[in-house]
Amino acid sequence: MTFLKLLSRTKLYWGLIAIFLIGVLGSPMSSKGNNIFLSYGNLLDVLRQVSTTGLIATGMTAVIITGGIDLSVGSLMAICSVVCAMLLTVPGVTPGVVLGVPTVALVALCLGFVVTRFIFQNLAKSRAGADLLREIKLDGIRGLVTPAVVGVVLCCLSLWFLLPQIEPKFGVLGVLLVAPCVGLLFGALNGFIIVAGRLQPFIVTLAMMVTALGIARLTAGQNNAVLPVYTGSNATADFEILRSLVFGIIPMPGLFFLGAILIYGAVLRFTPFGRYVYAIGGNEEAARLSGIAAGRVKIATYAVSGLLAGIAAVLYVAQYRQGKPDAGAGLELDAIAAVVIGGTSLMGGRGSLTGTFCGVLIFGLLSNILQLHNINSNLQLVLKGMIIIGTVLVQERNAGDLLAYLRLPGGQSAHKETAAAKRPSQETPSLNLGGNKK
Repeated sequence: MTFLKLLSRTKLYWGLIAIFLIGVLGSPMSSKGNNIFLSYGNLLDVLRQVSTTGLIATGMTAVIITGGIDLSVGSLMAICSVVCAMLLTVPGVTPGVVLGVPTVALVALCLGFVVTRFIFQNLAKSRAGADLLREIKLDGIRGLVTPAVVGVVLCCLSLWFLLPQIEPKFGVLGVLLVAPCVGLLFGALNGFIIVAGRLQPFIVTLAMMVTALGIARLTAGQNNAVLPVYTGSNATADFEILRSLVFGIIPMPGLFFLGAILIYGAVLRFTPFGRYVYAIGGNEEAARLSGIAAGRVKIATYAVSGLLAGIAAVLYVAQYRQGKPDAGAGLELDAIAAVVIGGTSLMGGRGSLTGTFCGVLIFGLLSNILQLHNINSNLQLVLKGMIIIGTVLVQERNAGDLLAYLRLPGGQSAHKETAAAKRPSQETPSLNLGGNKK
């Protein structure tokens, strides 16, 4: 029984190993007799290709754990890619500058205020020995004046850094600052509308998906379906670093993806914020009654989701040498699929970034295997859909119910076990108050 429990808990890793072994054993051979799937270049390509989806899936994981959904990340990536490409290639005041630079200033002002106030709040709690969930009122200096001053200073520093880049065109650090801030602002707006308006995340993010797509097209202009980016020609040569190999070993997009997984994974696992995310997903009302600021936590998860979409947009521009209003079309669905394959429940309260990492790799390796065998692209979509359904059935332990419903062998016992697990009280023997009967 212990072995079965261990197998159940590690089934995701066994699935990843199984996909990898299928790729190895079924791989075509090169003219020199080498395994193409196992070649270093092919595995690097897999990591490079999944990095964009992986960054978005990383942010999506926390959103789904809270019981929400974010359908706008693909459009947010698109608008950030347009802003990034325009800042790199067009000098002077452009729609990208008008949208991007004020956004950075606003984000710097708000972050400076919120982070400083958060620090003072927690210092006051630690000194008072108070419960972390209980609010402590700060005086005017620590609660308002000092956070406002820090926010204004950060705002001025960001403008001091960005304004000189407008005329000659932006560099790598400039776009790495502007594009993520644009994504963060739109993501935070998603969270604010959901919390303040008490609306369903599906509706709000669906509306934002359409809105951001329109803003991306307006920013690019009617005559610019694609904004080409050629490093060393119409853009700075330093931008090439974002598609290079770090120490000749790992592609830069993969490094961003792994860094996001490790950092955000540590935050969700070891910090109070992470515990709040899981508590809200498990039972939001109970979390609210226990003192957790559920609204702020949810806004933060959507803001981080938008931030990571902005970083993914910069890497997309570096990889494909272009920015376009439909750059992230359908990417939100791939990210959601990877998160669900990784074991995160769409009902909220359960999941991990370790699972998401495995889900992203499973999705990427599967696509690579199908491409190596030259499978028709339409058939690839069919196979991916079937695999997603099968994986979710296994993750949610509903495969036995499906077999029982279809009256297939092996389904009845699994169905009974599932039913017994769901109704433990039925297995409890009733008390015989009338004595034993012969």
